[in-house]
Amino acid sequence: MQEFKRAFLDLAIGQEALLFGEFKTKAGRMSPYFFNAGRFSDGASLKRLGEFYAKAVLASGLAFDALFGPAYKGIPLVTAMAIALAEEGRSVPVSYNRKEAKDHGEGGALVGAPPQGDILIVDDVISAGTSVRESVHLIQAAGARPCGVAIALDRMERGLGPLSAAQEVTRTYHMPVVSIVDLDDLSQYLTGKPGWAPTLAAIRTYRATYGIQA
Repeated sequence: MQEFKRAFLDLAIGQEALLFGEFKTKAGRMSPYFFNAGRFSDGASLKRLGEFYAKAVLASGLAFDALFGPAYKGIPLVTAMAIALAEEGRSVPVSYNRKEAKDHGEGGALVGAPPQGDILIVDDVISAGTSVRESVHLIQAAGARPCGVAIALDRMERGLGPLSAAQEVTRTYHMPVVSIVDLDDLSQYLTGKPGWAPTLAAIRTYRATYGIQA
């Protein structure tokens, strides 16, 4: 496992953004883990989170011209990632949307730099794909091209069909989904850690029951 993935999981567990136990998903499944990016709620953790997004995307080799963060959780995430990229010497334009378009001031649904070129969408996870769908529409309406999605955690879990939410995005919009970590990374991270054997067993069982092929 790449070191930044391990460091991200250290941070996520330390911030209680990644919790273990029994959690009911929107699909009604009992998941042995739960991820909430809203727990990265201070300057230090957001700074590091942005760095992990930047490392994951740069490691993927995905080319992009600008960043887009869907409201609401995507706004601090895309901001943190843009700052991390700037610290690496690459300053890229950033935009995000409002939930409700303004009819005064600058107006419209978009805030920030007008989307141009290839736009990378930055979000926490992909569940039903609603946020991605809305982002793609806004980006295309502005005359730009959505080129990929960056997320923190890929659950690698089937939706209503045989594909995961991330795979559905790739199939529907013909663009890759880059994650900082996925469920296989989490299993590898927990392997051999004293006291984590029951949690690892539960995750592997869940993966075998609801997971997709890597």
